[in-house]
Amino acid sequence: MKKIFLFISLITIAQCGISQTLKSVLLDQLKTTHDTQNWFVPVNNALEGVTAEQAVWTDGSGNHSIGQLANHLLFWNERQLVKFRGEKEAPFNGNNEETFNAFSKEQWAETVKKLNTVLTDMEKTIQTADEAWLKKWGETIANISAHNAYHTGQIIFVRKLQKSWNAERGVK
Repeated sequence: MKKIFLFISLITIAQCGISQTLKSVLLDQLKTTHDTQNWFVPVNNALEGVTAEQAVWTDGSGNHSIGQLANHLLFWNERQLVKFRGEKEAPFNGNNEETFNAFSKEQWAETVKKLNTVLTDMEKTIQTADEAWLKKWGETIANISAHNAYHTGQIIFVRKLQKSWNAERGVK
């Protein structure tokens, strides 16, 4: 029975013209964590309207601020984009906590802008990649999407603590 269901599903997908490729799946994952709302809120929506004051706010319990979380995402996405391009990475001592703490209120607008640019450039890189490159980096790209979604959820949590999250921006 399961084999029949699978066979019928595959025929239906083929008839509907649905063609999932590694590239399309990876791009979909990245876009839904960047700027396309689907099953969850993308980072652009989570950061929209956050002021510099809200970006540096913490609840005093050791949780990171929105700015620290955005800076962390920027650091790792930018670093991975450099790897994807085959460029030389900037020196890094391996202390992940520094990727959160290298943030200040004055950097907020630039951090948001740069994160958007890096994520867009990552999508463009994947869009133009060949199959061999995608197979080499596919698992990493999937992990980037999971990492971005995880920290975006933290950003929304902090916004809820601040009472600065508009539930209308969430998934309906």
